[in-house]
Amino acid sequence: MKTRAVLNRNFIVSDIDERLYGSFIEHLGRAVYGGVYEPAHPRADAEGFREDVLELVRELKVPVVRYPGGNFVSAYRWEDTVGPRENRPVRLDPAWKSTEPNEFGLNEFSSWAKKAGSGVMMAVNLGTRGIQEACDLLEYCNHPSGSYWSDLRHSHGYPEPHNIRLWCLGNELDGWWQVGHKTAVEYGRLANETAKALKLFDPGLELVVCGSSGSGMPTFPQWELEVLEECYDNVDYISLHMYLNNKENDTAGFLASTVAMDSFIETVIHTCDYVKAKKRSRKTINLSFDEWNVWYHSNESDNQIYKNTPWQVGPSLLEDVYNLEDALVVGLMLNSLIRHADRVKIACLAQLVNVIAPVMTRTGGPAWRQTIFYPFFYVSNYARGAALNVRVDSPAYEHPTYGQVPWLDASAVYNGEKGTVALFLVNRSLDENIELNLVLEGFEDYRLAMHKMMAGNDLKAANTEDHPEKVVPAEGTGLKCSKGVLEGSVLPASWNFVLLTQG
Repeated sequence: MKTRAVLNRNFIVSDIDERLYGSFIEHLGRAVYGGVYEPAHPRADAEGFREDVLELVRELKVPVVRYPGGNFVSAYRWEDTVGPRENRPVRLDPAWKSTEPNEFGLNEFSSWAKKAGSGVMMAVNLGTRGIQEACDLLEYCNHPSGSYWSDLRHSHGYPEPHNIRLWCLGNELDGWWQVGHKTAVEYGRLANETAKALKLFDPGLELVVCGSSGSGMPTFPQWELEVLEECYDNVDYISLHMYLNNKENDTAGFLASTVAMDSFIETVIHTCDYVKAKKRSRKTINLSFDEWNVWYHSNESDNQIYKNTPWQVGPSLLEDVYNLEDALVVGLMLNSLIRHADRVKIACLAQLVNVIAPVMTRTGGPAWRQTIFYPFFYVSNYARGAALNVRVDSPAYEHPTYGQVPWLDASAVYNGEKGTVALFLVNRSLDENIELNLVLEGFEDYRLAMHKMMAGNDLKAANTEDHPEKVVPAEGTGLKCSKGVLEGSVLPASWNFVLLTQG
């Protein structure tokens, strides 16, 4: 099928906030114990952090990591996680029916994030706790010295403040499953008062208020409306969460499902701007898409663990083994984030290690890259700069849930300092090439420098410990760039990264 597109140097969506390529570590499953932290591992460093995991995380260049949850945060007692390990209490975590030994806590995470080259996005517990505990946590983390909580941090061996600038005001408190579930007005008032208190300490903090935990919630988008009516003036971002799946084994529908992500983002933008207009405010609330991924493979095994063997330390939960079609969908979700970079400023791939993650490990054994590692790697490494609006004229197919879905999905990022254009293309067709003609206006002297592609006949192929490189990007074929036109064939069911450079 033939598809025409235009990329114009002046069609700028927005400069991309690098935090669009963030991720997430929660005290859930083996994300921490057996994931980032395993003191008995042959490759553990002096602090017990797995160096092999750190190396893979550094490859991804993750600028910020959300911590410690997730559902876990709604019953979190941060004081349990600091000080001498032998004095830390062992607690039961009701969110994931696990036992939390508190061997890895707030200070350890801050140290780990620095080694990973990442900043910290800290979540406070507004489920079972409230304003005072959030203020105490902020003082412990950020105040230099001379107060009770900052001096306690000193006594724990951390004289320098962690200086965390980005804070989440709870997690998914619209959800019935959440410890401390609240109505929108209850939560909005609590979030507002917490935000006011935190900003009395430091008005320069960036605060994320909880939006709906999913676009399918019966209260969406009324939740956003009511919450923002309570706290609009004192917060900076509202969160979005979305997980996609192929439970019906309908690959065409799975690839189409990212259309719902675009719709979700746009509905939240409109709701934010309605409240802005209603309040006659000059302030714009931006979006933090701080949980997103494919998640469904592990559901049955997770339920068996909850039912038969609850209250383990670091049980094997949410360990989805990702295949090629999952990588295509992750690529499509990244395209959606890039296209909305004018309002989506922060995003977190959930999660980073073992738990629905690009990096997998065996406790005591190796670490390896899942299929979804690769689209995230190329986007995070090469899509820094300004998002451009790719005008695509593509044939489409009709899906009963998602409506008209274009066969070709695209995003583009221009880096003026490096003189590069990064293109990300997904052909949703399962059996037909796309014959692409992409006109490059303002980039007539650019050439094709790199083309990486993920494609193949077996969409269910996956990387495992025994076969860690079964699915990896190959050198792309079929595209050429000459005299301001990129043209050629885009293979069926393929994700493509195309790098254009000047000269």
